[in-house]
Amino acid sequence: SKTFIIDNLKLYNYYMAKLHFFYSTMNAGKSTSLLQSNHNYIESKMNTMLFIPKEIGKKSNGKIISRIGLTANAIVVDKKYNFYKEIEQYKNLKCVFVDESQFLSKDQVRELAKVTDLLNIPVMCYGIRTDFRGELFEGSKELLSISDNLIELKTICSMCDKKAIMVVRLDENGNVLLKGKKVLIGGNERYKSVCRKHFRELTNLV
Repeated sequence: SKTFIIDNLKLYNYYMAKLHFFYSTMNAGKSTSLLQSNHNYIESKMNTMLFIPKEIGKKSNGKIISRIGLTANAIVVDKKYNFYKEIEQYKNLKCVFVDESQFLSKDQVRELAKVTDLLNIPVMCYGIRTDFRGELFEGSKELLSISDNLIELKTICSMCDKKAIMVVRLDENGNVLLKGKKVLIGGNERYKSVCRKHFRELTNLV
């Protein structure tokens, strides 16, 4: 019957793995959320794999580090790393976590989608949506395009009480920079999160 088919489709969708993209600007607790979710799997005796792009992994010694002090070891990957080829070798894997996923290539995001579709393993990616010029990162663009679930992690503008959705880059004297490399690793001394109104006022880019 029609009802039977609908019920079975719901059951099918419930058990099928999905590609999730948790996105935000900086200081929204992305790494903390990732590490907490991973901890929940570990507590339930489920195997996971954690990844971090080389851009961050080199500086963090292969660790995912949250601002509140939580840490976990992760596999450091460069742009040549093939997620599907590597992950398919593991048995009884229950979830894959990727921090700073904005630095992934388009092809790598598609490999992670294959992990969910063909290996039925959930993949949870965490990353920043746009750079200091308000432009999408390659990995974020592809994740926004093909992820099953898009989850925004929210934080407050550093200049008002609105939601922060963008980030500005600062020089050593705290002046806003409008030019430079797309990827420049830094913390609160280098970046601050702002709403679109203040991003416009500070950069005149939107």
